[in-house]
Amino acid sequence: MNSQAIRTGNLAATSELDLAPEYDRVILLIYLVLICIGLVMVASASVGIADQLTQDPFYYAKRQFLRIALSLALMWFACKIPLEFWNNNGMVLMLGSIILLAFVLIPGIGHTVNGSTRWLNFGLFTFQISEIAKLFLIIYLSGYLIRRCDEVRTNTMGFIKPMLILAVASGLLVLEPDFGAAAVLLMTGLGLIFLGGVRFGQFILFVIGTLAIMGLLAVSSPYRLARITSFIDPWADPFNSGFQLTQSLIAIGSGGWFGAGLGGSIQKLFYLPEAHTDFMFAIFAEEFGFVGQVVLIALFAMFSVRCFAIARMALQKQQAFGAYLAYGVGLLITLQAVFNIGVNMGALPTKGLTLPFISYGGNSILSMSFAVGLVLRVYYEFQQGDGVGAVRKKVVRES
Repeated sequence: MNSQAIRTGNLAATSELDLAPEYDRVILLIYLVLICIGLVMVASASVGIADQLTQDPFYYAKRQFLRIALSLALMWFACKIPLEFWNNNGMVLMLGSIILLAFVLIPGIGHTVNGSTRWLNFGLFTFQISEIAKLFLIIYLSGYLIRRCDEVRTNTMGFIKPMLILAVASGLLVLEPDFGAAAVLLMTGLGLIFLGGVRFGQFILFVIGTLAIMGLLAVSSPYRLARITSFIDPWADPFNSGFQLTQSLIAIGSGGWFGAGLGGSIQKLFYLPEAHTDFMFAIFAEEFGFVGQVVLIALFAMFSVRCFAIARMALQKQQAFGAYLAYGVGLLITLQAVFNIGVNMGALPTKGLTLPFISYGGNSILSMSFAVGLVLRVYYEFQQGDGVGAVRKKVVRES
């Protein structure tokens, strides 16, 4: 009798464990595949410059491996924090982000690389404020759309207030200058507010106004104007302003259908600048061809679709904050990937944005991994809600 009760109890405990909430395997699998592709491509694209600068062909690959290990730990950390914490502290995170974006512009404090002041230098590492600021502002907007949902949908000020905050943050990014990050932040914010139910007419007017302001900013600076003119016709000055884009187009065109094979890129051998960072897609296209490009773009598309699917599931459970957070992360990563690939293919002006999970860079992969952890947490809390998972666990306990 006792042994049968023990067996029954163990079976019930095992069944309840099997039905316990878990993290989304699709998002996790796509993320792991992308960071593995990124590590392999960093090793391939950086071998020449690493050997020249450090006498170690795998110097950048080793550093990227350590960053990936840290990113996995950071993603796990994000998975464990309840979404309520982020909802309650969104305002603090937003204010902190704007203060840090302003702080980095103070002479003598911000660290300058290639004419852009985007980093804080802590000796052992540099911290790029814009990467974490984009994520924190998404967290703030997700909470705002819950607190002010009726105001956003019915009152013009409900729409203008968050856009003013985004405008301040984007203005600070432009001053660094980081026009690409500013564009991604504004477009992500606009997309998130549109999904929050803002009136379509107001949304269109603001989009037109934003595009007009960004256009004026682009032509007001000789540096940005040169990038635009070289983007329109890079072959007009292929050895100066159009050099980087022409070399990128040569790399993509050289890949053909199936590419030159892993490690077979010629453009990475000191022809294409920033081959292992901003122009990683061009090297990937050269080594894996059109088929490889389609596979990589499909992975990003699947990631975006899954983020939106998780958001819709969360909305069905009345978990609005998690839904907007998943929408925001999906928009952020997808837009940055689109911008980077567009730049590499000559469809957009050069902006200095990394390809998420693929390009070399600690700040980018750490912030994006943290964002993935947030989406995994959204799915986890969705399963904990009043849905099928909770009902099943209750049935097991009662039986």
